[in-house]
Amino acid sequence: MIKKRFPAIDYFRGFILVLLAAESAGVYSKLQDLFPQSFVVQQFFHASWEGLHFLDLFQPGFMMIAGSALYFSTYKRIDEGASYAELWPKVLKRSFLLLFFGIILICVHRGEMVFELWNVLCQLAFTTLITFALLRFSIPLQLAASLFLLLLSHSLYVFTDIPGFDQAYTPDKNFGSYIDMLLMGKLSSGHWIAMNAIPTAAHTIWGALIGRLIHRTSPPRTVLRTLIGLGLLGIIVGYGLDLAGLPIIKRTATLSFTVASAGWVTLMMALFYANWIHDDKPRFQLPAYLNSMGNNSIFIYLFFETLVPQWLTKTTYVFVGFAAKLSQIPSDWAQVINAFVALAIVIKVASFLDSKKIYWKL
Repeated sequence: MIKKRFPAIDYFRGFILVLLAAESAGVYSKLQDLFPQSFVVQQFFHASWEGLHFLDLFQPGFMMIAGSALYFSTYKRIDEGASYAELWPKVLKRSFLLLFFGIILICVHRGEMVFELWNVLCQLAFTTLITFALLRFSIPLQLAASLFLLLLSHSLYVFTDIPGFDQAYTPDKNFGSYIDMLLMGKLSSGHWIAMNAIPTAAHTIWGALIGRLIHRTSPPRTVLRTLIGLGLLGIIVGYGLDLAGLPIIKRTATLSFTVASAGWVTLMMALFYANWIHDDKPRFQLPAYLNSMGNNSIFIYLFFETLVPQWLTKTTYVFVGFAAKLSQIPSDWAQVINAFVALAIVIKVASFLDSKKIYWKL
């Protein structure tokens, strides 16, 4: 039975959210202004097309940890007496709200009413439904379903022959772009694809299977070895496919990208799991705010995706900029400081809500 939370899950989710919040606060963009040629700083920006940067792992990490959380929340409710069928209305409601808020976020970013499906919440709405539908089935069947989704997406890109959209690995000339024109009548300026929800559903399914592995496998060292092995396997297979001619492209969630990114995320999850391998007592005391961020993930995500770039960073700079002038701190450095101040406020909000046990669940 699932009677308690698994801290490794919450802390890893909080870690991903802090990285995403830093992006919204402008930490990476302001550092790039100071260090435009830095290899480390460039890792916090998406690869322009082919390739895989550290930032490209944030969304797969978000998807996979959502799958793990879905597994634990579902079976906790089942252990409490709920039936699988009784949970469907809640999951349908959650998916609808994820889609709704995903579209709202895009409208806020655009400053106008638009219909676009490129937001991560829109994709999570789809992957949540698929993953929940598969939860009760065997591991081989879930793996087969995830591979089917990957191969389906790959086949649509490679084997369809639609005039103008028949170049699988070319921006705006691929099958995903064709679907975007049908769904929304336009293409993403960043070459993102709405039907990425199909291959990235594998991320959420695999995340749920990792939750199952953590819950039902013992001893913990076996779980850790399995996670490390799966992570390395994903990296080897993903980059192997890239070398074989199936390029790693996040913006279209290619087969090689989906597998390689899952490998890297699984290794990161293994690192967090290893910290709690002994009776939930961490080897290293991680910042408590990671747990706070993870406990209120959807609210905090909506908070820093809307108020932070639209209002908070501008407001804090009124004071940070003034102090910087008095201290004769260069403007570029003042912008970096301001970004970290905004990030600190997001973390403080999450910590305050957690301390008061105020949570917003979809």
